Amino acid sequence: MGTIAVHGEEDGNYKVPQPENLHIQKEELDAGALFVLKSKGSWIHCGYHLTTSIVAPPLLSLPYAFTFLGWGGGISCLIIGAFITFYSYNLLSLVLEHHAHLGHRQLRFRDMANHTLGPRWGRYYVGPIQFTVCYGAVVASTLLGGQCMKAIYLLSNPNGTMKLYEFVIIFGCLMLMLAQLPSFHSLRHINLISLLLCLAYSACATAGSVHIGNSSKEPKDYSVNGDTEDRVFGIFNAIAIIATTYGNGIIPEIQVYLQPTNEVLERTFADPESKEFSARNVIPRVFSRSLSVIIATTIAAMLPFFGDINSLIGAFGFMPLDFILPAVFFNLTFKPSKKSYIFWLNTSIAVVFSALGVIAAIAAVRQISLDAKTYRLFANV
Repeated sequence: MGTIAVHGEEDGNYKVPQPENLHIQKEELDAGALFVLKSKGSWIHCGYHLTTSIVAPPLLSLPYAFTFLGWGGGISCLIIGAFITFYSYNLLSLVLEHHAHLGHRQLRFRDMANHTLGPRWGRYYVGPIQFTVCYGAVVASTLLGGQCMKAIYLLSNPNGTMKLYEFVIIFGCLMLMLAQLPSFHSLRHINLISLLLCLAYSACATAGSVHIGNSSKEPKDYSVNGDTEDRVFGIFNAIAIIATTYGNGIIPEIQVYLQPTNEVLERTFADPESKEFSARNVIPRVFSRSLSVIIATTIAAMLPFFGDINSLIGAFGFMPLDFILPAVFFNLTFKPSKKSYIFWLNTSIAVVFSALGVIAAIAAVRQISLDAKTYRLFANV
């Protein structure tokens, strides 16, 4: 997938081992990998899975991020994030290909962490971060769906009395039905429709912005407001938000939010020796997935200010998963020469984004504390 030259410590060139020269062990897949992470999709499926996962709720937070960064800074951060995540995904692809040649096909991001960093890092660091990121995205998406439904309702009935939490619950019921689709691959048709809708609303938003910008005669002021302290913390808060924009396309499992959670539930409660649609597997699946969605919907209804937590999730979760760990995985897997540019490029990316992640987390916590006085459970915002 990439054209990155890898240099070994001693012989100068690294050659990927060929499978015919290796003893390949056939590993028995658990129920999570067998039922949820079915490997039947094509690269086309991969394309619109990734697109619909990235054109996500954080995308709608970009205008808020741009208020801290301005047009120049905001666009620059978007471009830098795009290049680095594209580079990171190429690194992950090379690591996956390397392990596949060795006979170890890895279907999960945390499997790569277990193999590269050790089981403790995978279980106690990468696993919890990934779960927090994915489940947090489910909560945010449910809240956003409810807010959109409320906005449409008020346009048609300005004096309507329905509350935000009611729309969140309605949207949660829809999520409850979709969550019962057994595998990631079974979402491909829905994601194709989602891709078309994403392109449509992106086109509409662009056209509407251009129209309003050209038709309005009011002077435009794009300057960044606030004192020096607010602006500095706002910049790092915005960087964390932009990180979440690129954060949902983490290969290998290409997570569209609830799927890694479903995979963990399936691995825990399902029986891989029974058929996928047997009563032994269907009943635990319906119960566990329904409970998972109900909890997420309840959190979204109770905490309608959850959007403020997005930047904290970006700093705490998406920064390590998307910007730091791919470079670390590559360096530890291929062990490029310390004199090579790729070693220092990867090391620099890991160090810089580690520092950015810490500062962005501090900025996010500060913003949450400032907004805490407006927080109220089940608020009708």
